[in-house]
Amino acid sequence: MLLGVNVDHVATVREARKECEPDPLMAAGIAISGGADGITVHLREDRRHINDKDLKSIRRKVRDVELNLEMAATKEMVEIALKTKPDMVTLVPEKRAELTTEGGLDLKRGRKKIGAAIAAIQAKGIPVSLFINPSEDDVSMSHELGAQMIEIHTGLYANAKGAEKTRELTRVKKSVRRGVALGLGVNAGHGLKFTNVQKIASIKGIRGLYIGHSIIANSIYLGLEKSVREMKRLIKEAVK
Repeated sequence: MLLGVNVDHVATVREARKECEPDPLMAAGIAISGGADGITVHLREDRRHINDKDLKSIRRKVRDVELNLEMAATKEMVEIALKTKPDMVTLVPEKRAELTTEGGLDLKRGRKKIGAAIAAIQAKGIPVSLFINPSEDDVSMSHELGAQMIEIHTGLYANAKGAEKTRELTRVKKSVRRGVALGLGVNAGHGLKFTNVQKIASIKGIRGLYIGHSIIANSIYLGLEKSVREMKRLIKEAVK
C-alpha cells in the first residue's frame, strides 16, 4: 500500500509570514527519505499555500516517486496540469471559504465539467483520480465518467465516534469493494492520523493512502522523516 504525503501545510506555515521558509520542496525530499511513496500538492485557485513556483520546483525534483497534483476541475488548472505533467491528478471540490476540503465531489452537478477535465488530462497519458464520498453510487459514477482511479474521502470516518464510526468504516469498505470490482485504482485519505489509520490500512484493495496534515503536525514533535516512518510502519503493520 502506497503512502502519499501531502506537503501543503509546510507552505501554509511559510505563507503565514510570507517568508522563504519552510520550503515544501525540502520537506518533500525529507518525506521521501522517510519512506513516502509519493508527494501530493494541492494547487488552489487562491494559492493560499502551494503556489505555481512550488509546483514547478517539486515537479522538477520529484521524479523517483509519484507526484500527485490535487486541483479543481477548472480550465486554468487543467492547462497547468497538462503543462506540468504530474504522475497523476486528483480532482477535488474547492470552496474559497473552507479551511480544508470538506467532502467529495458532487458528481451529478459537476458531471459535464468533471468529465471534460478527465478526458483532457487522460488524453495526455496522465491518470485521473476523483476525490469522492464513501458512496457506492459515487464509485459507479466515477467509473462511468471514465476516471482511472478514485480517492475515497475518509474524513467522515475520522471525525465520527461510537457506533457512527463503525457505520462510516463500513461505508468506506463497501466503496472500496465496489471500486475494485469495477477495475478502478482505489485510494483513500482525509483526516487520517496515527490513531485511526490502521482501520483503513487494513482494508483489502486500497492502492494508496494520501495523508498530509497529521504527518506535518507530528513532525513538529518528531521531525518530518520520523513522522513519515511511523505512519509507514503503522500502515505496513495493518496490511499484514
